[in-house]
Amino acid sequence: MADKAIGIDIGGTSVKGAVIGRDGTVYEEFSVATNAARGRDALLLCIEEGIRPLLHAWPEVRSLGIASAGRVNADTGEVVYATDNLPRWQGVRLFEWAWDSFGLKAAADNDANAALVGEAWLGAATPQEQLVLLTLGTGVGGAYIHKGELCRGKRWSGGEWGHSILVPGGMACNCGKRGCVEQYVSGTALNRRALAVAGGRYASSHVLLEAAHLGDALALKEVRAFLQDLAVVIVNIYCTLDPDAVILGGGIADSSAVWWEWLEEELEGYEPGMKVRQASLGNRAGFLGAAKLAFDQEDHDLDTE
Repeated sequence: MADKAIGIDIGGTSVKGAVIGRDGTVYEEFSVATNAARGRDALLLCIEEGIRPLLHAWPEVRSLGIASAGRVNADTGEVVYATDNLPRWQGVRLFEWAWDSFGLKAAADNDANAALVGEAWLGAATPQEQLVLLTLGTGVGGAYIHKGELCRGKRWSGGEWGHSILVPGGMACNCGKRGCVEQYVSGTALNRRALAVAGGRYASSHVLLEAAHLGDALALKEVRAFLQDLAVVIVNIYCTLDPDAVILGGGIADSSAVWWEWLEEELEGYEPGMKVRQASLGNRAGFLGAAKLAFDQEDHDLDTE
C-alpha cells in the first residue's frame, strides 16, 4: 500500500495537482496553464508535463486521482459528457490514459464530486455528514454525499444543480437548455450583471463587489439580486435533500467576506435552521479530493484481492 498519491484537478484554464500523503500532507504542488480550445491531445500533453517531474521526484507514487470537469463514469474513467468549456473532452478514457502514459492505476470523478470529498476529508465538513457542495465559478458545479458515499446518479450527473432550471425559458445555456442555474448564480453571471449596468459603470464582478462593499447603492442592488437567486437555489436543494449543511466554494466564494452576511439575510425568510458553510480548501479541494479517491481505490483493490 503506497503512502503517497498524485491528485490532479483538470479545468479549462489550468491543471493543478500535488503529491499527497495518506494523512493529507501536501509534499509538492504544480500548476500548468492550459488552452482548452486546442483540444484533447494538447490538454493531455499539458497534464503529462505537470505530472512527469512529480513522478521523477517521488517514484514511490503508485496511483493517480483525477478530478475533471464534465460528467465522469467513476467505474470506467470515461468522460461521458463535457460542454464546450473543454472541447473534444467527451469520450476521453482517463484510466487508460493514466496507465498508458505513466503506468499508474487511477481513480477519476467529476471535479465538484472530488472537491466535496476533499472538504469532507480535510476541510469544512466530516465524512459522517450528509453534505451538499455548490461551486460558484465559471459555471456552477455540485455534489452530494449521503452516509459517506457520493451520490453520482445513474448517468453520472448527480448533483448537477448548475443545469437545473431556475428561470423557465430564460437565458440559453451551453448545455442546450434555457434558464439553467449557472446562467444566474455563477461567477460568469455576476460578471454579466456588472457589465450590463447602464453606462458601463462596473468593469467586472470584482469592481461591482468592491463598490457594493463601499456602500454604492446601485452595486448593492445588483449584488443583492444575485444573492436572491442564489438563496432560492440553496433553499430548493435544502428542502429536497435535507442535508446537514450546504457548502459554498469556487471563485465567487473567495469574495464571501463582502457578501456572506447579505446571503444569510436572504436565507432568513426561508427554511429555519439551514446550515450554510464556506468551503475552506479553496482551489486545492479538487486535487486533494482526487488523491483521497485514489487512496480509497487502492484500499478497495487490496480488499478484493
